Amino acid sequence: MNELKPADALKQHWTDRLPSAWKPFAQLSRLDRPIGWQLLLLPCLMGMAVARTGFGFYWEDARYALAFVLGAIAMRGAGCTYNDILDRDIDAKVARTRLRPLPSGSVSVKAAWIWLLAQCGAGLIALLMLPQLAQIVSLLAVPLVAVYPLMKRITWWPQAWLGVVFSWGALVGGAASTYETGVVPQEIFALYAGCILWTVGYDTIYALQDREDDALVGVRSTARLFADKWRAWTSVFYVAALALWATAGAMSGAGLWVAAPLSLIGALMIWPMLAGVDDRRSETALNAFKLNAVIGLTVLLAFTLDPAWRTLRPALGG
Repeated sequence: MNELKPADALKQHWTDRLPSAWKPFAQLSRLDRPIGWQLLLLPCLMGMAVARTGFGFYWEDARYALAFVLGAIAMRGAGCTYNDILDRDIDAKVARTRLRPLPSGSVSVKAAWIWLLAQCGAGLIALLMLPQLAQIVSLLAVPLVAVYPLMKRITWWPQAWLGVVFSWGALVGGAASTYETGVVPQEIFALYAGCILWTVGYDTIYALQDREDDALVGVRSTARLFADKWRAWTSVFYVAALALWATAGAMSGAGLWVAAPLSLIGALMIWPMLAGVDDRRSETALNAFKLNAVIGLTVLLAFTLDPAWRTLRPALGG
């Protein structure tokens, strides 16, 4: 089945060792492209870290983190499966996606729907591991997720809609960590807004790979909308994301614990990444997109500094 791998899949991955009948389902869920669930997971953990700023982590946070990992993998897979079911005709016309399981014929539409329901079942298990407030916030995102695949047909800003749904975990993480009060703190909304703009930035870079094919089949994207000015626009989104993240840190009381690392992330990671993209070479866009998992992890670590210190300080005699 390796010859049927999409162009942007990892060349070597543990899914390669699966039985041949299982491999197309792993590809439907993008298990061979883990960056998707990683980018979905990171806002969840950021929300939890911001909500715990000033207090420190608690033992139940380990259970919530496990739920976020399981939920991110399951629901990212379910979302990709749903997207592929709706987009199978478009995918067959795009070079990067024509070898996906549905357009290539390695999975039937009926089997894809069954696989979608199975992944939703795994997501339900993760949902039940969270407190009630976080469960309610999670379910509010379902209709937004359901209409996302249609956005590329009706708006030039599908990346913005992706940001709304892909960043929702920031709200869920904040709700999980503040369920005792029943109120999600305002800094979580600043964090969420920053994650939305971050998503618009990295998904615009990702969409650079498909601009020519998208134009042929009539799919819209910010990469097409921004045209030759994509780098300037994307830089604005990243700078605004950093500013909103710094605002979230300040509102939570972390101050320089967050602002200083974010400045370094912008200068040492984000700017070189943007400068290294050549929109005439799709592999540079894909590599830059993948780097966002590292950028997001570094941002998460910045938000974790204050609550981690408050958790460890008693044990260190502080």
